[in-house]
Amino acid sequence: MISTLSLLQAAERDKYAVPAFNIFDESSLQAVMAAAKEARSPVIIQVSTRTVRMIGVDWMAQLFRNAAAQAGVPAALHLDHCPDVDIIRQVVKAEWSSLLFDASHLGFEEAVRQTAEVVRLAHANRVEVESEVENIVGVEDGIGVARPTHSYSAERIVAAAREARVDFLAPHLGTAHGEYHGRPQIRPERAAEFRRLCAMPIVLHGGTGLTTEEFRSFIDAGVSKINISTAVKRAYMQSALAFLETASMTDEWEPGPLLRAVHDGVREAVAPFFDIFGSAGKAESWPGH
Repeated sequence: MISTLSLLQAAERDKYAVPAFNIFDESSLQAVMAAAKEARSPVIIQVSTRTVRMIGVDWMAQLFRNAAAQAGVPAALHLDHCPDVDIIRQVVKAEWSSLLFDASHLGFEEAVRQTAEVVRLAHANRVEVESEVENIVGVEDGIGVARPTHSYSAERIVAAAREARVDFLAPHLGTAHGEYHGRPQIRPERAAEFRRLCAMPIVLHGGTGLTTEEFRSFIDAGVSKINISTAVKRAYMQSALAFLETASMTDEWEPGPLLRAVHDGVREAVAPFFDIFGSAGKAESWPGH
C-alpha cells in the first residue's frame, strides 16, 4: 500500500490537502475511488473502528487494494479513531497504510506512553501512526466526547509526539465531528503554530460543514490531511432513502439499482472536495501514475 505520510508530504510541498473520506461498505468505497479517479487526485480511504469490526480487517484491505488498482490514483488506507489495541494489531498485521491511535480519553502521561507502544508496534510493519492526545469534540461512530476534557499547549503536544515518534498529528483546531449547529470557532492559527514547531503533517478533523474559505485558511496554515465523514454518511443515507421511497410507491424492489443510487449519491457528494482542497490533478505527478 502507498504510505499515507508520503501523500501528506507531497501535499505539504505543493500546498494542498489530501481528502480523507470515511467509507462504510464496498459501495461507498467504490464511489469515493471513482470520484478520485475522475479528479485525478490522491485520496485517503478511512474506516472507523465500528465499520472495520463489521467488515473485517483483511476483507477491507482486499476491497481497498482492488478499488485502488482499478482507480489508478495514489490511495492510502487508514484506520480512523481507534482506541482498541486489538483492532490495531490486526490492522498492523494486514499492513494497512496508517492508523489513528485515539488516546484522547487518557491522561497526558498515559496517552503518551500508550501512543509510543502503538508506534513501536506499527512501525515494525511499516504502518504509520496519527496521534490524538487532546479531545476533538463530537461523537463519531460511538467514539468521542461532547465537551473537551483534555487540552494542552502546542509545545507540549509536539514534545510528546517526538517522544512517541508519531508520523502526523491531529490537534484540536476548533472544528468538531458531526453536524455543526452554528458556525465553529476555527483556529487555523493554531495549525500554523504546529507547523512552526515541527515538521510532522497536521490533520484537520470535522471537515464537513466548513466553507471553501475556511478550508483554504487551514491549508494555507499548513494542514495537509482533511477528514470528511458526515458528508459521506449524509449522502449515503439520503440517496438510499430517496430510492426506497420511490420503490415503496412503485412497489418495485431491486437491490442493484439501490446500490447504484447510493454509489452515485456518494460520488457526487465527495467530488467537489478535490477542487476545494487543491488535490485535483495531483495524481499526474505521482511516480507511476
